[in-house]
Amino acid sequence: MAGQTSAGVLLFRMRPGGLEVLLAHMGGPYWARKDAGAWTIPKGECGPGEDHQAAALREFEEELGRPAPVTEMIPLGSLKQSGGKTVIVWTAEGDFDPTTAVSNLFDMEWPPGSGRVQAFPEVDRVGWFDLQTARDKLVRAQGGFLDRLVAATAAGD
Repeated sequence: MAGQTSAGVLLFRMRPGGLEVLLAHMGGPYWARKDAGAWTIPKGECGPGEDHQAAALREFEEELGRPAPVTEMIPLGSLKQSGGKTVIVWTAEGDFDPTTAVSNLFDMEWPPGSGRVQAFPEVDRVGWFDLQTARDKLVRAQGGFLDRLVAATAAGD
């Protein structure tokens, strides 16, 4: 994983209670019973030479089943995760109905050592969260993007 680059879109919307962000719960058996720290910004790996913003939009659609409903994308920069992966994120204001999300699938041997390959969704659920709840649910290494979002939109908790 070291040296990989992923790109994603952090969708936000304003509600009477404040700013909300759209997060995706990681799919597969390792994440099935986890909640805190098991959600992510919809993102995925950039191909060699691929434009990072184009990759972010592609990955949003692959993981959620519909294009990102965005007009203006604001760059939030990049952060390095503990495993060495660099994550580059853009934010955009828009709405998305989580009940319509349909993720792409990945194959893995499950249970381990069984020789049986099963398909699992990359994302098994999607939800809107206020900033405090999002901080609790989001993978720790991506939390800095929430601070950058607040600064970029001049919105607060």
